[in-house]
Amino acid sequence: MNGTRTQARQLVQAIAGGTHGLGSIEIVVCPPFILIPVVAEALTKGNGMTLGAQNISSERIGAFTGEISGAMLREYGCRYAIVGHSERRSLYAEDDEIVARKFDAAIEQELVPILCVGETLEQREAGQTEAVVTRQLDAVLASSGVGAFAHAVIAYEPVWAIGTGRTATPQQAQAVHAFIRGKLAALDAVVAAKARILYGGSVKGSNAQQLFQEADIDGGLIGGASLDADEFLTICRAAAR
Repeated sequence: MNGTRTQARQLVQAIAGGTHGLGSIEIVVCPPFILIPVVAEALTKGNGMTLGAQNISSERIGAFTGEISGAMLREYGCRYAIVGHSERRSLYAEDDEIVARKFDAAIEQELVPILCVGETLEQREAGQTEAVVTRQLDAVLASSGVGAFAHAVIAYEPVWAIGTGRTATPQQAQAVHAFIRGKLAALDAVVAAKARILYGGSVKGSNAQQLFQEADIDGGLIGGASLDADEFLTICRAAAR
């Protein structure tokens, strides 16, 4: 929940101005709902940037005051929607069932869901990381099936490393990413091989290169660092390398 119309426009234009020469990487920007039209206007074809939303309703249409449907997002040029972000889970009580319904809604309404999974510090210290991630993935797999992940992105975001300045080591992050890919592979090896799994725990320009070198880390879900164009472009360049 950051930015004004002017700030959003300036930020996106600054990022777009630095994307040339980054090759085949994909950059998705997910502004607050009300700023989506401004950002859509600021995006230009050929700069490798795509528009997404930070959330999506699990419903298509109806008396759901304050909600935004996938059809509304599509109409304004969105191609992606984040579902199950740790802040939605912790601050707004979105449980696994709700997240699974939002994932389904995104697929049904022709958006690519970015499914966030991850454990709290208490759960990690209790050795429950794999159990938590399994529970979160299984809710979506039971609802949508593994085939849906051919049209989705997964973001592993250890809650203990978001906005705290703490970051999982590349080895810690890789271990969970490999676990996630392994779960998909047990159901469909082709889907697993093609799946994009992003890391979302305080990625910065200073640690992006090390993280992205790991075999199963395909990119980043960037939080605070995305509000600084230079910092964000440093991360993009690390992904391109």
